[in-house]
Parts: sequence; C-alpha cells; structure tokens
Amino acid sequence: MSQWLNDVRAVTTRNIIRAKRTPDVIVFAVLQPIMFVVLFSQVFGGAINVPGTDYTNFLMAGIFAQTAIFGATFSGMFMVQDKKDGLIDRFRTLPMSNSAVVFARTFTDLLLNAVSLLVMVLTGLAVGWRPDSGIGGFLAGYGLLLIFSWSFSWVLVWLGLMVKSVEAMNSATFMVLFPLTFLSNAFVPSDSMPKVLQVFAEWNPVSSLVQATRQLFGNLGDAPVPDSWPMQNPLIAVFGGIIVFVVIFCPLAIRRYNQSS
Repeated sequence: MSQWLNDVRAVTTRNIIRAKRTPDVIVFAVLQPIMFVVLFSQVFGGAINVPGTDYTNFLMAGIFAQTAIFGATFSGMFMVQDKKDGLIDRFRTLPMSNSAVVFARTFTDLLLNAVSLLVMVLTGLAVGWRPDSGIGGFLAGYGLLLIFSWSFSWVLVWLGLMVKSVEAMNSATFMVLFPLTFLSNAFVPSDSMPKVLQVFAEWNPVSSLVQATRQLFGNLGDAPVPDSWPMQNPLIAVFGGIIVFVVIFCPLAIRRYNQSS
C-alpha cells in the first residue's frame, strides 16, 4: 500500500505539472460554465419561470452539476492523449502499479474540479445566487459535487482508453454529456417536458445530483418536487449513482489500461 500511494503521488504530481503547462485547457474549461451562468441567468432568466423559487437560485445547482460533469472530461482527454503519445507504454515498463496511474488521473481531475467549482461559486454570488442553508449545507453540497465528479471521471477514463484519438474522444464526450445535462432538471423543471423525457430526466443521475445540491444549498424554495422516487430521495439516489459508476467503471478502466498499448 505504501508503494502504491507513492506511485499515485508521483503520477499526480506529474499530472498537475502538465496541467500548469497547458493553462489554456483549464481556462476554457472554466469559461464555458461562466458563459452558461451569464446566458441563462441574464438572458433567458426573465423568460423562464420556476414556480416557488427564484430562477437564479434554481439555476446555479444545475450549473454546478454541469461543471462537475464537464470537469470529468479532463480524465478522458488527458488519458487518450497520453496513450497517443506513448506515455502509457512508458509507464507500463516502469516498476509501478498500473492502477496507481489511473487513480492518479482521477485524483488530479478532482483537484482541478475543486478549483473550477470555486470559480463557479464566486460567479454565482456575483449574479445574485445565495445559499440559504448555512456554511454546513454549503460545504455538504460542495463535497457532494466533488464526489460525484470523481466517480463520473471513471466513466471518462474508460472511454478515453477505448477510443483512439482526441477527436473521437471529443465526439464521444458530447454524445454522453449533453443528454445527461440537458435532459435533466438542471435548467428547467422536469415537469415542463414531454412525458417520456420527463421520466428519463427524473431518473437521470444528474437530476438526482442537481436536486440534492439544491436541497443542501437551501435553494428549493417552495418549488414543487416531482412525485418520483429519485426526486423524493435525491441524496440516496445520487449516492447510488456514485456507487454504480465506481463499481462498474473503475475495474473496467483499470482492465482496459492493462490492455492498452
């Protein structure tokens, strides 16, 4: 275990140094959710009515969830680039744990996500968002977003090891992330959707994350809660999703890494 932890630390340090040398990737990844905040709160906010709560407070939990989900793409993008550059082959020739390399990738992106979410918190405060549940609720919501982003990064690591190019990874990422984020309750209430999409949205793990985050931040207000099990029990649902992502995709990612060349 001591050797494994040393391997994780070494590769995590390497990943952080690499991220510092490619700041443009981080900057654009942070600017995108800021753009969504401004567009939805200042441009579309006046046209979208959410009964029982202010739209900015309703919106920010969705933006936070989107930031956490999109931040997990670092895992897949950097992993496929390392494979393309032959670095994975180099790692596999060294006397180090293969699983440590994959875990280090997800831990690095967890740190990057923590910074991105902090920027989004400041942006939300600037446009009028206020967490109303106190410091304890705020920290719990912030921690839940990070845990979910870490679990979801395993999906992107596995996907990054499956595809053969950065271009293919870009296309695959959008095909996975856009349905999960936009077919959810992140930007509009799910009851405003057609019935089939409403059912999908309410059982979408991202919707559970958004609903749980709104609850922890105290941003639900008097908005009606859909009468479905995930929306009535969002914390249980989101932790169930976290467990599923880790249990399924962590072994798959490690196995695929061992087969990669």
